Amino acid sequence: MPAPEDTTASSDEVDVAALYERLRHELRLTGAVDRNGRERSGARAAVRGFAERYWAVTAERGLERRPGLKGALALPLKKALRPFLRWYVEPVAYEQRMFNDAALKLIDALTEEADSLRSVAAELTSASAAHARRLDETSERIDLDVAALEEASRLLSEVEERLTRAERRTDGGVPRTVAPQPRADAFPDYFAFESKLRGRTESVRERQRVYVDDFRGAEPVLDIGCGRGELLALLRDAGIAARGIDPDSDMVAFARGEELDVKQADAVSELESLDDGSLGGIFMGQVVEHLPAGMLVRTLELCALKLREGGLLVAETINPLSPLALRNYFADLTHAQPLVPDTLELLARQSGFSSVQMRFLNPPERSADVPREIADILFAPLDYAIIARTSRT
Repeated sequence: MPAPEDTTASSDEVDVAALYERLRHELRLTGAVDRNGRERSGARAAVRGFAERYWAVTAERGLERRPGLKGALALPLKKALRPFLRWYVEPVAYEQRMFNDAALKLIDALTEEADSLRSVAAELTSASAAHARRLDETSERIDLDVAALEEASRLLSEVEERLTRAERRTDGGVPRTVAPQPRADAFPDYFAFESKLRGRTESVRERQRVYVDDFRGAEPVLDIGCGRGELLALLRDAGIAARGIDPDSDMVAFARGEELDVKQADAVSELESLDDGSLGGIFMGQVVEHLPAGMLVRTLELCALKLREGGLLVAETINPLSPLALRNYFADLTHAQPLVPDTLELLARQSGFSSVQMRFLNPPERSADVPREIADILFAPLDYAIIARTSRT
């Protein structure tokens, strides 16, 4: 008869991970740990004491008499057979006791390691939270420093422009402004106001760069209300012949300091002095909103008259359909009225321009939290321009 298969595993063959998971399962059944494996208060000591009492497995355990006739007959038989079975059972019981002892020690070691890991995890969590707070604080300080540097840079550029204006200003009895519209002299220093509200020369130049290609082949170009000469400088760099006029003497002095062809004049007087059809292009950047209704209509009519066949007029203004842009409109006391796109387009067509296109510019940054329908209104482009052409037919 073949020997029975030895199902007792050696210590080298024990699957520790499986054993550990089984023990965790048993502990959960006893209520010692919760579903997440965390020990409940006081449970570890109770379970450990229970295991220490019952881990020893032996063949010397006392025999119990079961109730009934079967139990009465079985008890003497067990006593008679017990000495003969001890030689077989006791080696197995000894190995089981060794295994139980090793398992308890392993559980103790794993418990200590788990406690250590939980302690390390808690320390890492606390350190990570503190590090995240420090990162947030550092990021906020950096944002504040960047904002402060940008503001300082803006103020420095503004001061530099005003100093340059002061150096270039002439004392030859030239009036401060020759603009005929009411409230043209509302600001004692309109140059400083423009520098602060519209921004530095470089920023205005970048916004106006989109018009350079429009004026290729449309020479000569007259920039009405040229200000500090941002577009004139761009056209010069592109090889496009252009000159400018502005009613403010400080603006003229500053632009001339940039070696630009600029003179002090108002739009109507200058246009009336020109021959019909003598211009290829006219630019009015943030000008039309300064002109009262009658003067605006007269200026548009003169523009159409002085441009040659196919001549180009570009008139940029604040977009009153944008709530954000209205802040810029009402900040300037020299503004006469806001012009919605349809109004300016209609006035241009009635003044003699046969083709009028609309171009919306400078959209502000949108907020992702605002619904699209509302964002389309709140974050509408800040400016728009009409691109109008003449036709004598």
